[in-house]
Amino acid sequence: MVSEELSDEEKRKQKRKNKLEKKIQKLGSDANRSLSKYLQEISKYDPLLPEREVELAIAVKQGSRRALKELVEANLRFVVSVAKDYQGQGLPLTDLINEGNLGLIKASERFDETRGFKFISYAVWWIRQSILQALAEHSRIVRLPLNRVGTISKINKAAERLEQEFERSPRADELARQLDMKPKEVNDAQRISRRHHSLDTPFSDDDKNCLMDVIEDNKTEAPDKELLMDSLQEEVSAALDTLKEREREVIRMYFGIDREYALTLNEIGEEFGLTRERVRQIKEKAIRRLRHRSRSRKLRQYLG
Repeated sequence: MVSEELSDEEKRKQKRKNKLEKKIQKLGSDANRSLSKYLQEISKYDPLLPEREVELAIAVKQGSRRALKELVEANLRFVVSVAKDYQGQGLPLTDLINEGNLGLIKASERFDETRGFKFISYAVWWIRQSILQALAEHSRIVRLPLNRVGTISKINKAAERLEQEFERSPRADELARQLDMKPKEVNDAQRISRRHHSLDTPFSDDDKNCLMDVIEDNKTEAPDKELLMDSLQEEVSAALDTLKEREREVIRMYFGIDREYALTLNEIGEEFGLTRERVRQIKEKAIRRLRHRSRSRKLRQYLG
């Protein structure tokens, strides 16, 4: 009798979840008709204070559909910010947003408010995973593993940055050096992903808007981007705090963290009275420590 009651309760929870997913997907289908209309719709939801996130997370655990709805809706704008990073890889932006929204729902159901970090710090990983899964399943004839899709995304983003810096398309060896990869790995990934995305290509057959219509003004930082960067900075600081003091300072100086500009190995050596080679050794050791899975997991949630 008890097992039947539990089964019925699970069915009710699943039914509530399905209804919410349908509503979120309906918002996404609105995006297919007009992305600008969708962005206007989700902009009505104000960001939540940390205290409210905790209250909602507790209520979600208790089965509150209303709390789940509020937590999801308040964070839909972040999904758009993340989805934009994966444009031009086989799926239209509206589909990426839809998939990211499903990841957001999963994050809302699994968030543990007792861990002490912001909801979006946790949700970013689920949003990215959902988008990457969709890219792996739908964007190519040959199904790619998630790690390969993620690698292609990193290469594409690095290529965009370097193209602006060099005012030309970067070579494979330049991308490899930037990403700490082998040139052959870059070439292989680029060969798999030969997709170009025009700024004036419509989002869908029914929507005349294009990427140029909604692309961000790089001179003005969007509020959701600012919040994501604030959260990223917190995670960077937490990761650096796991290093020894000298390692931490070398990394800060070398990458220009909390400084106006980065220093060379020679300049850092002068600061500490060390040789260039010794500074390089300290830097490499610190980077290896930061790459340790437990330290780097949260940073990868942001960096893709």
